[in-house]
Amino acid sequence: MANEPRISDLNLDLAGMFLEETFTDRRVGTLRRLTPVKSDGTPDAARAVVYVGETQVMTPMGALPIAFEIPGASLDEAAGKFGSLAKAAIERTVRELQEMRREAASQIVVPQGGLPPGALGGGGKIQMP
Repeated sequence: MANEPRISDLNLDLAGMFLEETFTDRRVGTLRRLTPVKSDGTPDAARAVVYVGETQVMTPMGALPIAFEIPGASLDEAAGKFGSLAKAAIERTVRELQEMRREAASQIVVPQGGLPPGALGGGGKIQMP
């Protein structure tokens, strides 16, 4: 979280701007093509085009969006790699969720200061001889 901007740093990086285009089959997922541009909006040939795949999986809590970068030089190449990279991203997300669940389940809550007086006995009507 160290690389997240602070509220005082919420300025756009004009040297890192991209033109975003979205392609979808309206069934499995979406491909985004991020074309680098200069601050005046003209193409920046010094930087590479980036492709990002997006899909979602249904969970008991609702739809979980999955996004992953796709290396490729063209839309056709990125689309061809979509399925295998989506599967890998989903498997990685499931593993991370399972690990988070295990960590949460293994946390033991210990009350500070011990138990209050009389919490473990006394007060009942049954008495041992």
